[in-house]
Amino acid sequence: MIGVDLFAGAGGFTTGAEAAGVKVVWSANHWPVAVQWHAANHPNTLHVCQDLQQADFRQMPAHDILLASPACQGHSPARGKEQPHHDAQRSTAWAVVSAVECHRPEVALVENVAAFAKWTLFPVWLEAMQKLGYQVAPHLLDAADHGIPQHRRRLFLICTRSRHPMMLRPAQQDHVPVCSIIDFNAGKWAPVDRPGRSLKTLQRIAAGRAQHGARFVAPYYGSGSGETGRSLNRPIGTITTRDRWAVIDGDRMRMLSVSECRKAMGFPNTYLLPDKHQLAVHLLGNAVCPPQAEYLINEIRRAVRTGLKLTRCTG
Repeated sequence: MIGVDLFAGAGGFTTGAEAAGVKVVWSANHWPVAVQWHAANHPNTLHVCQDLQQADFRQMPAHDILLASPACQGHSPARGKEQPHHDAQRSTAWAVVSAVECHRPEVALVENVAAFAKWTLFPVWLEAMQKLGYQVAPHLLDAADHGIPQHRRRLFLICTRSRHPMMLRPAQQDHVPVCSIIDFNAGKWAPVDRPGRSLKTLQRIAAGRAQHGARFVAPYYGSGSGETGRSLNRPIGTITTRDRWAVIDGDRMRMLSVSECRKAMGFPNTYLLPDKHQLAVHLLGNAVCPPQAEYLINEIRRAVRTGLKLTRCTG
């Protein structure tokens, strides 16, 4: 099975696809840093650094499955107040339509935040995919249900050239607790009670101690766990593109390390990332969790083996 990866980022989709037996021959992203590190981990893939809204997809190799994670920032509720550039970010999804119109692969697997389905133009985008012969099956999945130590809800659209949509019934795996990825003997720790520490941070930590004891994790902002912390015996919350989660251990604390974030996303421990902490976290926070991609592709292949008929179209 031959695949291509649009908006490839750090390479979560590619990593999961390769684990499922897909040969990813081509990947593209507009950010040179992302392309650099994708290439470092996937040297046998052809890499293109380009704004995909301007791409000539005739230059893309033929493929069986197209993977795509168009920009989510314009859709996410975390974006804050609506800004003019959000329209430009949302419009990256049209590159997927252009690519499948050019090549008509049997399958396109598209990932984004759940709010993608609430986009004003989503019905039109969906109709465009259907006009090209694709049945689109939406799946809202939590990474924690696939054995990843992180609650991360994302929308996956399984687009197939078939008579009926491919609706999966994923079996939920046991949740993996965040304590499994934290090394309390590593990292740069600092006193909880030190000069300059925010009063709100101290209040959140105090609330977390009252509920969870001496050791727990806590986000630096938000409601819910942002007010009380989170037990080490459950998956951590969403890994974002900026440092968010702190590890509390008695009277000391630190942010999650890059290694811990990589594990929380389900990347292999050997996956190469920048030495600069901020850059590595940004790449990870934007990524697809590889085990989810592997699971979905394996399920798609299983459905085809058991009778789902896909058609290839050349025009």
